[in-house]
Amino acid sequence: MIRYKTEDEIAIMREGGKIHAQILKELGKKIKPGIRTGELNDYAERLIDEAGCTASFLGYAPKGVRQPFPAALCVSINEEIVHGIPNGDDDRLLLEGDIVSLDLGVTYQGFVTDAAITAPVGKISEEAETLIRATKEALDRGISSMRLRGHIGDIGASVMEVAMKYGFGVIEGLSGHGVGYGVHEEPFVPNRAMRGEGPEIKPGLVIAIEPMLSTGSRDIKLLSNDWTFITRDRSLSAHFEHTVAVGYDGKIEVLTKL
Repeated sequence: MIRYKTEDEIAIMREGGKIHAQILKELGKKIKPGIRTGELNDYAERLIDEAGCTASFLGYAPKGVRQPFPAALCVSINEEIVHGIPNGDDDRLLLEGDIVSLDLGVTYQGFVTDAAITAPVGKISEEAETLIRATKEALDRGISSMRLRGHIGDIGASVMEVAMKYGFGVIEGLSGHGVGYGVHEEPFVPNRAMRGEGPEIKPGLVIAIEPMLSTGSRDIKLLSNDWTFITRDRSLSAHFEHTVAVGYDGKIEVLTKL
């Protein structure tokens, strides 16, 4: 069941989204060759705490996983699509030529926002640059396709169109989702869909739109840590995400954008 948010709840998420966007911007500035993923996670935890928020992902344990997520930040490198673990035994060094996705959940006054970016580590290949640009464009197109009384499938159709234009694959089996009262809620927001299908877009809907594209296979593989998904052929993957609300005036608003 989709849990629609009230105007007052969207107002709280709007404030939380501004904080979230600023934290993600500051984290992005830290990306460079030689920094460790654990350092990025520690910095995220500090910024979240200083902002009076909590880390939505830390300790998150959806049904079916063996262990809770052990960090505040997901850091996914190269072929890793989502949910890269940045600390503990999985602490790694970012190298020149890598691309890295930072996916962050922030809880402000009880409401969760979710957003992600993919960034270059130093100088990267032309193919990697194009992948990042295309995935960001897919997110923008997905958001711009939202209309009151439209359908969730309109978003995925737009994502697919961008991927096809660039010749990239749309990752299978992972998707966007409702967000707010928790990290993951209904509805399912697929990145492969047809216009006019899926739930109707109504006032009070708040969703996380998150296209994930790859330079190769659309198929995924789950690593033994029970969290990190990679492309099955280990091709490069990029990921962008925003939390988007539908206001009671019909306006489509990106909550996690400065």
